[in-house]
Amino acid sequence: MVTYVDDATAPLKNTGAIRLYGPEAFEGLRKAGRFAAECLDAVTELARPGVTTQEIDDFIFAYAVDRGAQPATLNYRGYNKSVCTSINHVVCHGIPNDKPLRDGDIVNIDVTFVLDGWYGDSSRMYPIGEVKRAGLRLIDVTYESLLLGIAAVKPGNTTGDIGHAIQTYVEAERCSVVRDFCGHGIGRLFHDTPNILHYGEPGEGVPLKPGMVFTIEPMVNLGRPHVKVLSDGWTAVTRDRSLSAQFEHMLGVTETGCEVFTFSPKGLHKPPYVV
Repeated sequence: MVTYVDDATAPLKNTGAIRLYGPEAFEGLRKAGRFAAECLDAVTELARPGVTTQEIDDFIFAYAVDRGAQPATLNYRGYNKSVCTSINHVVCHGIPNDKPLRDGDIVNIDVTFVLDGWYGDSSRMYPIGEVKRAGLRLIDVTYESLLLGIAAVKPGNTTGDIGHAIQTYVEAERCSVVRDFCGHGIGRLFHDTPNILHYGEPGEGVPLKPGMVFTIEPMVNLGRPHVKVLSDGWTAVTRDRSLSAQFEHMLGVTETGCEVFTFSPKGLHKPPYVV
C-alpha cells in the first residue's frame, strides 16, 4: 500500500512514505533547482576538447561554495567528487579525473547541490567538438524521451505512465532504456521515495498526487540496455561498449500537471548550445 505524508510533519529520513510538499517548500525547491540549472549553464563554455573532467569538478565545487551552496555528491557514501562526469559508453556516476576530453566525445554532467536545506538535481549532455551523427542522434532521442516522461506527469496518472512514455519512444527509435538505475524522490533528502522507473506499463506503479517531488533521468543506450559497474564501485558502463546518454530534470506535481524546477534560465536545454 502506498502511504503519503505531509513533509512538514515527516521525519527527515526515508521512511518509505511519499512526501507531499506545500507552497513554501516548492519555493525552496525552485531556488535549489534553478541553482543547479545555472551551474550547468555556466559549464557550457568549459566543456570542450582538452579540458579535463577534474577541471570541471574544480569549477563546480568553487561555483557552489562561492554562492553558499554545497555539492551534494561530495563525500556522499564515499564518493569524493563534486560532480559525476560520464563519457561515451559510461552510463552514469563517472568519476572526474585528469584525462582531457577529446574531440567527438559526448559527456553527461550531473550536478546536485544543497541550498538552504533543499536539494537541486539535474544533468545535461555536452557534445565535445565535432560529434558523429550517431552520438548527436542519441542525445536528441534521450532529451525527447525526458520531455515525454515529463508530459505524463499529472494527478491521476502513475509512475508507470512516465516509464511507458519514455520506453515506447526510445524503443521505437531503436535504442534501449537502462533498467538498472532510476529517478527518485527528492526534497530535503537527496534520495527519497518513490523510485521513478524509465520503463513500465500505463496505470501501474505509484499514483501521482499534487505535492510529490522527484527526478526523471532516463539513461538511453545506442545498443543493448545491459550495464556493469566497474571496480571503483561507482562507474557504470554499457556491457556492449555502445554509447549512452542521459538528461535529468527535477519537478513537482501540481494540481494540473507539473512544475520543472531545473529548466535552463538561458534556454540551454539541449545541444547545440549557443552561448
